[in-house]
Amino acid sequence: MSNVRVAVTADIPQLVDAYSWLSEPPGAKPAGWDPIVAADRLKRTIAGPDTGVLVVVEGATVIGFCTTYLDLESVRLGQRCWVEDLAVVPGRCSDGIGAALLSAARIWARASGATHLELDSSTARAEAHRSYNRHEPASHSVNFGWQTA
Repeated sequence: MSNVRVAVTADIPQLVDAYSWLSEPPGAKPAGWDPIVAADRLKRTIAGPDTGVLVVVEGATVIGFCTTYLDLESVRLGQRCWVEDLAVVPGRCSDGIGAALLSAARIWARASGATHLELDSSTARAEAHRSYNRHEPASHSVNFGWQTA
């Protein structure tokens, strides 16, 4: 298994392209997707004190990535770390890359002072859910979301 490492700004062009993996069925490209805006957001996420981008690279090619955010401190649960995006290059989804990224995200969260890690996943992503369940999550929930623009 390839090693997970923290992304650097030189990874940004490949990461912007890698976001297309999330648009493959059963996913969809978000309305208003703009690669220039995405590159700027990635730059800020890589540099941020409470944010991170983790990558798995083979040779010089990004084959998986995950973004992490310390986003809120819950009264009940403490500091949350949110995994917003976790994706693996199509055709390699059963190679342990996603599992390695999720494990690394948990380590990043713990090292950053988070008490828990959360992510949401479309109900259409049954394969991803099987993988997440193998990691024995402490809870399951249903997420509701609305566009504001």
